[in-house]
Amino acid sequence: MKSELDLKMDATMAALTGEGGPLALGSTERFGRTLPMITGAPPTLPAYFAHYSQQHAATEFLIAGDERLTYADVYGRAQKVAAALVSGHGVAKGDRVGIAARNSTSWIVLYMGILMAGGVATLLNGWWQSEELQAGIEDVGCTLVFADPPRCQRIADLGLAATVVEFDDLQPIDTALAPIIAKGDTAAALPTVGPDDHATILFTSGSTGQSKGALSTHRQVTQGVFNYLGSALMMLAIGAQDGTPASPLQPSTLLNLPLFHVTAEVPVFLQSFAIGRKLVLMPKWNAEEAMRLMDQEKITYFVGVPLMSFEILNHPNRHKYDLSSVADFAAGGAPRPVDHVNRIEKELEGKPLIGYGLTETNGVGTGNWRTNYLAKPNSAGRPSMPLVDLAILDDAGAPVAQGERGEVAIRSVACFQEYWGKPDATAAAYTADGYFRTGDIGYLDEDGYLFIVDRKKDIIIRGGENISCQEVEDALYLHPDVAEAAVFGLADEKYGEVPGAVVHLSKPGAVSVDELCAFLGEHIAAFKVPQRIWLADEALPRLGTEKIDKVTLRTKYRALAAREAAAA
Repeated sequence: MKSELDLKMDATMAALTGEGGPLALGSTERFGRTLPMITGAPPTLPAYFAHYSQQHAATEFLIAGDERLTYADVYGRAQKVAAALVSGHGVAKGDRVGIAARNSTSWIVLYMGILMAGGVATLLNGWWQSEELQAGIEDVGCTLVFADPPRCQRIADLGLAATVVEFDDLQPIDTALAPIIAKGDTAAALPTVGPDDHATILFTSGSTGQSKGALSTHRQVTQGVFNYLGSALMMLAIGAQDGTPASPLQPSTLLNLPLFHVTAEVPVFLQSFAIGRKLVLMPKWNAEEAMRLMDQEKITYFVGVPLMSFEILNHPNRHKYDLSSVADFAAGGAPRPVDHVNRIEKELEGKPLIGYGLTETNGVGTGNWRTNYLAKPNSAGRPSMPLVDLAILDDAGAPVAQGERGEVAIRSVACFQEYWGKPDATAAAYTADGYFRTGDIGYLDEDGYLFIVDRKKDIIIRGGENISCQEVEDALYLHPDVAEAAVFGLADEKYGEVPGAVVHLSKPGAVSVDELCAFLGEHIAAFKVPQRIWLADEALPRLGTEKIDKVTLRTKYRALAAREAAAA
C-alpha cells in the first residue's frame, strides 16, 4: 500500500505536469518509442544559461573563498570565453573541448563557454594519471584541452595532437581567464546550437577496462536537469501543503563533488540555474571545512557520497557548528548503510535522501525521500518523476515478475546518445526498445521501490567512484613479474568498497606488495590502487573456460579480509 507521502507526490506531480503546469509534458520519439518530455525546458544549454542568468542576474551564484559572483557576473564572463574560443582558439561546432582541472569558478565559466561556442564539453577525470588522461583525450579526439597546472604537468610530455592551454585555477577568475579571453574577439558571433547537437562527454568506468566517453545531446542534458527540477518543485509544493513555512534563505549548496562527475554536473551545478541556487565551492573535501561553510553560508541542501555525511555525523567538532539551515542530507553514487540513515534522522535537523542514477542517464534514475527513506532505508527509491520508466529485465531483455531479480534498466529522454566511437558498446548498452542496461541487479517491491542487490558488471564502487576491475588487472599485468592477477571489491566501513587483488608472480619474491602498489600509482589514479594485495604461491584457480575463477577467489579473500579485520 502506498505511503501518505507517495500519494502526495503522485498528486503533486500530476498537477505540475498537467496542461498549463510548469512541467507540462509533451513527447519525443526515440528507439521507435514515444517518450515523455518536459516542454518548458529550454532546448539547449546555451538557451538555459541565458534565460536563468537573466532571471537571477543580481543573485549570488558562485562563492569561492573571498570571490563572490552573481549569475550576471558568471554569464558575462562565459560570453567572452565563448567568443574567444570561436574567434581565437579555432573551436568549431561539434569540436570536443576538454577540461582537466579541480573545481573552480573558472572551470564553470569554461564549461559554459565551450557549450555556448558550440563545442562539446568533455569532462576529464581530474584524478587520472598521465596514461589515463591521454587515453581519454585521444579516445574522443579532443582538439583543445584546458588544464590546471597539476594536470598540465601530467600531460606535458605525452605528444598529444590536442592543443593544451593552461589556466591557473587558484587565481581569481579574471586572472585565470585573461590569457584565454585575450586571444580572441569578445564580440565574435556565436553559432546556433540545436537540441540534437552534441553537448557533453563524461567518462564512465564499466567492466571492460578503459573508461568510455558517454556523449549526450543538449536535449538529453536539459531534460535531465528539468527532471531534477521536478523533484525539487514537488517537495516544495508538498511542504507548502503540510504547512511548512518557506525558508527565507536563498537555496544554497556546497559544490563538494568533482564537476567531472554527473552528480556535481547535472543535479548540483546545472540545476542551480533554474532555482537561483548559490554554489559554495570546495576544491577538496574536508568534513570540518564543510561544516564551517554550512554554518557561515547558511547552506540549505547537502549532497555527497555517503562517506561525506558519515564523516559529518562522526566528526568530534560537529557541535561547534550550526547546521540547522540544512534541510536535507542527500547521497548518491553508492548505497548508504541503514544505520547512517537512522542517525541522520536522529542526530541532524536535516532529513535523509538518496538518489540513484548513472553517467549514461545524466544522473536521472530513482529517489528515496525523507519518511519513505526511513521506512525503506535500504531501497534506492521510486523511479524519478516525471520522465523515468524503470524496468527489471532478464538476460533476453524481457521484464521479470514483480519481486523477481533482474537487471535494472532505465528508459528516458535524458539517457545518453552513445559511447563515442564505440557503436558495439552503445548497442549492447540499450535494449531494442530503448532501455539502458545499468549492470546492476535488483528488484521492485509491491510499492514500486527499487532494491539493488548485486552487480552484473565487474566494477567496484569506492565512495561513489566507479572502478573497473579489468582496468586495474590490466595495470597489474604491465608489471613484468606479474603472471596472474584478479581484482575484486572488499567491504570497507568508510568507503563501502575498496579494491583488493590476488597476484601470482612469475617467480616467488620477484616483487613486494609495496613495490607493486608504487608501480600501479604510476599508471592509474590513486583511488584505483588495491588497498590490499595478496601474493599467491600457487597459480590462480581457473574455470572450465580457462578463465580465472574470480567468484571463488572473491569469496575466499573477502572472508579472509573480514577475519583479519575482526582480529585487529
